[in-house]
Amino acid sequence: MKVERICTRNMVTVERSESIRKAAETMRRMHVGALLVTEGSGGGANVVGIVTDRDLVLHVLAAGLDARAVAVDKVMMPVVASVSEEADLLEASERMRDAGVRRLLVTDARGNPSGVVSIDDVVDGLAAELASVSALMRSEAHRESGGIGSPP
Repeated sequence: MKVERICTRNMVTVERSESIRKAAETMRRMHVGALLVTEGSGGGANVVGIVTDRDLVLHVLAAGLDARAVAVDKVMMPVVASVSEEADLLEASERMRDAGVRRLLVTDARGNPSGVVSIDDVVDGLAAELASVSALMRSEAHRESGGIGSPP
């Protein structure tokens, strides 16, 4: 299965100069655990990092910092690991492992951002593939035991 089939196309973003408080509010409102951090405006905005709910907890809340006074770019991961939407699930999981991350930016054939894939998405995709193989095995066993499609 290719990444393009399981990735989330709705990329939720936050401007790098926004406050951590604003980032947290956006995460809550959009029901996501990570935001792509952008710089620039409109269609010309570039992805310059990623910030996760874990970053907010570890680097702001646990450190006792004021979430209204700290900008997103102070806690974001400035390098966003990515994977092509044409990659398979194994390649995506290997890329996550190598980068030590749970989410990857998904890029199209031109290298433009086209989505985000999480470890949860990969696990769901692998589970669907295993379910399909399991169904095939059950179908074959049924046929071999005299079920539908066996010779008379």
